[in-house]
Amino acid sequence: MLRSVVWLYLFLFVAFFDLHAQYPILTPFAVSLGAAPSFIGLMMGLYSFTHLPGNLLAGYGVDRYGSRIFIMWSLMGAGVLLILQAHVTDPWQLLIVRSISGFVLAFLSPACLALLARYAEDQVQQGKLMAGNGLIHTLASVVSPAAGAYLVSKLGFTMAFQALGIGLLIIGALASVLIRPPQYAKPQSNQAGHEINAAQTSAQAAPVQPIPLRFFLLPLAIACSQGILFFELPFAANALHSVVKTGMLFTAVSLGALFTLSLLFLNRYSAFLRTWLGSFCLALLFFCMAIDTPIPLYVTLFLIGMTKGVTLPALSAHLLQLSGGARYGRIFSTLSIAFSIGSFLGPMLAGQLRSYVSPFFIAFIILMTAITFMPWYRPWQAITVNSKLQRT
Repeated sequence: MLRSVVWLYLFLFVAFFDLHAQYPILTPFAVSLGAAPSFIGLMMGLYSFTHLPGNLLAGYGVDRYGSRIFIMWSLMGAGVLLILQAHVTDPWQLLIVRSISGFVLAFLSPACLALLARYAEDQVQQGKLMAGNGLIHTLASVVSPAAGAYLVSKLGFTMAFQALGIGLLIIGALASVLIRPPQYAKPQSNQAGHEINAAQTSAQAAPVQPIPLRFFLLPLAIACSQGILFFELPFAANALHSVVKTGMLFTAVSLGALFTLSLLFLNRYSAFLRTWLGSFCLALLFFCMAIDTPIPLYVTLFLIGMTKGVTLPALSAHLLQLSGGARYGRIFSTLSIAFSIGSFLGPMLAGQLRSYVSPFFIAFIILMTAITFMPWYRPWQAITVNSKLQRT
């Protein structure tokens, strides 16, 4: 099991590296093709919107067929589309390619998270694996924006996108060979070591407490605020005409997340409490950006990254506690749908309303609204019920 987890982390690192390397260069690339800010917001929003059908299909597909096939084809499909993206000549072609990429990559996150959850034998180990996923994600996002910007400055947009696409193709091919399903046997399973049987066993587990739909307002708001931030950063501090400077802005966010992910003692505290406090601090930071406080931009971005490093792993860990150990594919599919809707709304709102109000103020309002409706008591009751079921 440990070897499979290490391989999966390695593939996730390379995949996240390739994907995050596009963030600082995609907007300048669209501008070079003649796209207006509102069109760029539409393009980023549609990329997230096309996640939705993929998330819905992934929820049932991962539980039924296992994760490996979806990880492999998602990575390889994204690689092919990146190579095609290198040769687009107008904004509408870029819009089409990015929309298809959104659908293809929608299978990756639910499949990876569900596989990690099935590798674990208890909730403590699940929490550690989720934290490891967040750490790998953050490590990749620390270096990839600056690396992507450096590639463009040296090779140009076409060669940079081709290199990233070839990297995803190679990783997808290796994933089909080196990623193995969980090898431990479940009590109800007749064939040990087979991922599909393990998935079906989980799906046939005892009924779990329903997760309040209000819970998913918070991941939606977090993704919306992140989409606004990613849309606005290339326009901030005159960074639009310097892809290297844009990459450094994204790296500042990732460094902040890496710092808090390294504080392992935080995992001892309630996942729900960490989620709520991290989101509240994130909302306050967006408010500070909206009113243009004298805090340096790099410091603010570092603090935003710190809140993300606290909130996102805690959100996944708390969702696992509420799930009761069943239907991981559908649980993470619902979480991914919330993230996709938020990522769609964020750039769209920022692109259309930035002439009237600060997009960062929109992010503040959305986050505070989600925090206000965050359920307080039912998660604690669900955890208590699940723990009693496990003892029996």
